Amino acid sequence: MTTLPTPPRPAFDAELRAGLAVVGGMFPPTITPDLIDFMRVSYASPPLDDAFLERRITRQDHTIASHDGFPTLVSVLRHADASGVVPAVLYAHSGGLMFGDRFSGIDLVLDWVDQLGAALVTVEYRLAPEYPDPHAREDMYAALLWLAEHADALNVRADRILVAGASAGGGLAAGVALAARDRNGPALCGQVLDYPMLDDRCATPSTSQFDGVGVWDRVSNVTGWDALLGAARGTAHVSPYAAPSRATDLANLPPAFVDVGAAEIFRDEAIDYARAIWTAGGDAELHVWSGAFHACDIFAPHTAVSRSMIAARNAWVEKTLAD
Repeated sequence: MTTLPTPPRPAFDAELRAGLAVVGGMFPPTITPDLIDFMRVSYASPPLDDAFLERRITRQDHTIASHDGFPTLVSVLRHADASGVVPAVLYAHSGGLMFGDRFSGIDLVLDWVDQLGAALVTVEYRLAPEYPDPHAREDMYAALLWLAEHADALNVRADRILVAGASAGGGLAAGVALAARDRNGPALCGQVLDYPMLDDRCATPSTSQFDGVGVWDRVSNVTGWDALLGAARGTAHVSPYAAPSRATDLANLPPAFVDVGAAEIFRDEAIDYARAIWTAGGDAELHVWSGAFHACDIFAPHTAVSRSMIAARNAWVEKTLAD
C-alpha cells in the first residue's frame, strides 16, 4: 500500500520544538489501540496533595448517579479562604476519551480556584472503549445537573456556572453546553474550549497535516473516535453532543472561549466552531496560537507561547465569572 506524503504544515515554535523530544517519551505522537493501556499509566495524574496544600486548596469527593445510575466520582476544589457563595467551573479532563483521570492537566486551571475564588468541580467520567458513547458525555451532564441542584449546599452560585475542558474534555464541555440548551438544563455563563476535540469525521485540512509528529496526530484522533463511536464514526448516526461539530444550530449558547494551536490537528475544527457560533449570532473569543502544538500549555507551560495561552484564558474566565 502506498503511503501518501504528509502535506506541508506550519512550523512549530522554536522554543516549543525543543521540548517535543521530552514530551514524546510520555505521550507518543501516534497512539494506536495497542497503546491505550500504556497511556493510562503514562498520562495518569501525579499525586496532587502537595500542590493543593501549597495553594491552600481543599478537596471534597462526592459520588453521584449518572444517567444510568452508574456511580460517578466528582471532586470539588475550593480555596481555604473562600467564603460565601462563589462561582463554579465544571471541568472535563483531557486524554483522548480513552485515558486520563479527573485531575489530568488540572494544574493549569487551579489558578481559577486560588486566584479567582471559583469552586472547581472535576469529573471521573467513563472512558472508551470499555464505555462507548454516550457514557462520557452523560456522566458530564449528570455532574452539571448535580452541581446545579446542590448549589446551595456547595455554596456556589447557580447563575455563575461555567463549563470547561481541554482536548477531549473541550469537546465534552461543548457537548454539555449544547445539551443544557436543548434539554432546558442549567443556565451556563460560559464555556471554555481548549484545543477541543469536536469532529469525528477527521476530514479537515489540519487533520491531514500532522502524522507522526507533535502531540495527538491524525492516527491518534481516529483511534480516539473509533474507541468512542465504533462503526458509527463518520456516519450520520453520531450525536452532536458527542461530536459538537455535527451541530447545525449553534444559536443561544453561552459565550465561548476557544483556543487552539496553529500547528495541531484541531486547528480547523476549532476555528470552524467559533465561526459557526458567530454566524448564529453568538459570542466567541478565538485564539489561534502561532507555532503551538496540541496541549503545549500542559506539556511545556514554561514557554512563552504557553504562558500567553494561559494568561489569555485566565483573563477571559475572570471576566466571565465576575459579570
